[in-house]
Amino acid sequence: MSKKDIERYLNNRQKEVDGAALYRVLAQTEAQPQMKVIYTRLAASEEKHAVLWEKKLVELKANILPRKPSWRARVLIWLAKKFGPQFVLPTIAGNENADSRAYDGQPEAEASKFAKDEKSHARLLSLASKSSAGLPGASVAQLEGRHRAGGGNALRAAVLGANDGLVSILSLAMGVAGATNSNSDVLIAGMAGLLAGAGSMALGEWLSVQSSRELYENQLKIEAEEIAESPEEEQEELTLIYQSKGLPEVRARELASHMMADKGSILDTLAREELGIDPEELGGSAYEAAYTSFILFAVGAIFPIFPYFFWTGATAIYLSLAVSGVGLFIIGAGITLMTGRGVLFSGTRQVLVGLIAAALTFGVGRLIGVSLA
Repeated sequence: MSKKDIERYLNNRQKEVDGAALYRVLAQTEAQPQMKVIYTRLAASEEKHAVLWEKKLVELKANILPRKPSWRARVLIWLAKKFGPQFVLPTIAGNENADSRAYDGQPEAEASKFAKDEKSHARLLSLASKSSAGLPGASVAQLEGRHRAGGGNALRAAVLGANDGLVSILSLAMGVAGATNSNSDVLIAGMAGLLAGAGSMALGEWLSVQSSRELYENQLKIEAEEIAESPEEEQEELTLIYQSKGLPEVRARELASHMMADKGSILDTLAREELGIDPEELGGSAYEAAYTSFILFAVGAIFPIFPYFFWTGATAIYLSLAVSGVGLFIIGAGITLMTGRGVLFSGTRQVLVGLIAAALTFGVGRLIGVSLA
């Protein structure tokens, strides 16, 4: 065994330690009892994987540090505690899928089995985060009635919203700075861009969510009419849905018949199972979505214009670039929560892209300024 094998075992062990820690927190923060059980089982699976890699490291007499979640896992744990499991589920599912590929090509027999486990975990989490219809096969009964969460891609939206604000206002500020030496012009343009961009984002998000709500309300109205006019057809549709999830035909018909008999909740059931709609949320609050978009864009946009409140001339420009560079690196680091790439790579790439955009607009601004002069 070489040092590369030891390093590989350590990396494998760290991935499993991170997974076990995350699932334990998800089990603690999950309100739905059946999902608590699922997260607890996933944590146990990851724990078993970690123990095996530790045994291999002990056999090689390698130095094993105490277990400690990575910084990426700690951030996801904090987000799960703060905003709930649904906020981070898509990211964790993506990480599980990536971890399964990390086992590809590893010679140990356990690696192949663990890769299948990770892929299974990813599919399970992906379904739980995207659909109110539950999970395949026997898991349908466990997830019956689970609410569809509106925050499935909230983490991604938060990172990209802040990135839009930072890059667009940095480019705007640099363009104006290239065209004029007036600090007040840059500040006014930056603030105007911040308000215009954040307002546009908020309005667009409000229209999108409100339109979705109105669409869902219309679909629910149609569904209610179909239940009243042709309950047999609706029961047959529900049977087919349960069959498509893996239930035997007899069991699917029994379950559909039982659900149809409950007149008080059949519309809710069909809305979730057939339409994928949570009647209680209808896609979330349009006002909350608008407010969140406004804030996220504004937070990113304040980075490049902040120095212009206190400094002028070249000093303000350099500080704006420096502060924006820090902000871009933080956003790049945030993106690694979803991609699993290295922090240095993602952060540096984000900084380079943002600064190149700023340099281009500064150059265009300088050309315009010279021609006007």
